[in-house]
Amino acid sequence: MISANIWNSSVRRGESLSNADADRGSQLMLESPSHSDRDLLRLLSGGDEKAFLDFYRRHQGVVYRFALQMSGKTEIAEEVTQDVFVVVMKSAKRYDSERGSVAAFLYGIARNFVLRAMERERSYITLLDDPASDYADRLAREGEDILGELTQNERMETLRKAVLALPPAYREVVVLCDLHERDYAEAAVALGCAIGTVRSRLHRARALLAEKMRASERCAV
Repeated sequence: MISANIWNSSVRRGESLSNADADRGSQLMLESPSHSDRDLLRLLSGGDEKAFLDFYRRHQGVVYRFALQMSGKTEIAEEVTQDVFVVVMKSAKRYDSERGSVAAFLYGIARNFVLRAMERERSYITLLDDPASDYADRLAREGEDILGELTQNERMETLRKAVLALPPAYREVVVLCDLHERDYAEAAVALGCAIGTVRSRLHRARALLAEKMRASERCAV
């Protein structure tokens, strides 16, 4: 279990820098425009509040948009965003750069909270459709074309509803790969699955999305 005193942890004995030197080094790092996410995580794990605020300002928007696009509800997005950064504050030391990017780390935490919130509200229906191969190929290509038209305001609301109507397993790959433009590898780390699984789910998700968009257009006509 993470210690409740994580913010009060001091520099370990045997380190070459004195506390004063470490404080000066940390301040210089935070004042530098080039400090990395890993630097900020290391600093905030030692209790540096400014590092936490800088990290929060840098990533809050992305986490919020992911939660909103997954849930369709601002209250869930706000709740998830808060929960994600509470976890970051308490367990920044658990981040392992060899396992994936900081963004993937945050998406993974956010995803867990979003799914819990959605399960709690029972606001979705799980329907894992499996489109037929040839038809799926055509629809998936159409789905890519549709996603390329996100800048068209008249289609954005329809597309938003279509994305929210996807089963969660498909919705999350569309949000990560198509809306947030993350590659398969980063999405796989965030979702805790194989790259091939991401690719397969995205293919099916685009097919379902294309079908839902077509159905919406037919209803509109």
